[in-house]
Amino acid sequence: PPTDRMRYSPGSLLVIVSGSPGARERFADRLIEDRASLLSLAKVRGLLAGRVAEDDLEERTVQLLDAAVQKRLEASETVVVVADGVDPAERERYVRLAFAVKRPRHLILLEAPKDEVSEDDLPLVNELRRAFDAGEVGEEGFQTAMRLGGGTVAELKRIVFRPPPPKED
Repeated sequence: PPTDRMRYSPGSLLVIVSGSPGARERFADRLIEDRASLLSLAKVRGLLAGRVAEDDLEERTVQLLDAAVQKRLEASETVVVVADGVDPAERERYVRLAFAVKRPRHLILLEAPKDEVSEDDLPLVNELRRAFDAGEVGEEGFQTAMRLGGGTVAELKRIVFRPPPPKED
């Protein structure tokens, strides 16, 4: 039956991608129950701003986020990454970290209105949509992939990382 909750296994990696930075941040903030599991380059950038030389900020941000993701995955902790964009190379980094420690890997593509997607990102978003439509997202290393848009985004109330409830006899 339809549900207003998405359930993933504890210790999973979930990558949230959208062509709209605002939409993906709002989506994650609204739906992720375990706030400590929520990571992003924007969040790390904010923590490092003013503490690291501007020239080194991007490189240090990526290093710190990758280290945090790896440490959590190695400890079988849940990791939700709000991708900085739609670049497949960014998704690949996270998938490789999770694959190395045999953690489940999931992807959500959050559709956004065309006017919220930059012209530079539009071809990458269209390519990812095409991969979803062709059933090729698994080739990136994700075990499940979901494309959400329109009313389904509003219908979803919570994303949780818990084992399924016990079956009743």
